Amino acid sequence: HVQLVESGGGSVQAGGSLRLSCVVSNSRYHEYCMGWFRQGSGKEREVVASIDGNGFTSYADSVKGRFRTTKDNAKTTLYLQMNSLKPEDTGMYYCVVPDGGRWSCPDFDDFVDPRLNHWGQGTQVTVS
Repeated sequence: HVQLVESGGGSVQAGGSLRLSCVVSNSRYHEYCMGWFRQGSGKEREVVASIDGNGFTSYADSVKGRFRTTKDNAKTTLYLQMNSLKPEDTGMYYCVVPDGGRWSCPDFDDFVDPRLNHWGQGTQVTVS
């Protein structure tokens, strides 16, 4: 059973930076498509970034140019570097993988379906 553990969240001022990490255990999911979504208080889940098995990345328009996701397969870890943070970036951030492993990433809407994906407990990001 895959385990995903996110870390690196915290409280920062607008314009600041944070780097989130997601360690993948008990599987080879880190070799395939992975992504990040966030959920603010009272808001719907929003996928912000994905990276496929080839390392090709996609980003939501709201974070394009500010966020960057990378993988370190040797460390089975996914990262999300977040720069120029804004108050609207506040929320719980989750690392997500499609069930069964997929080389190519699904559409962003499909990434937040709990029937199709796995995610961890999340890490809180607060921007003021």
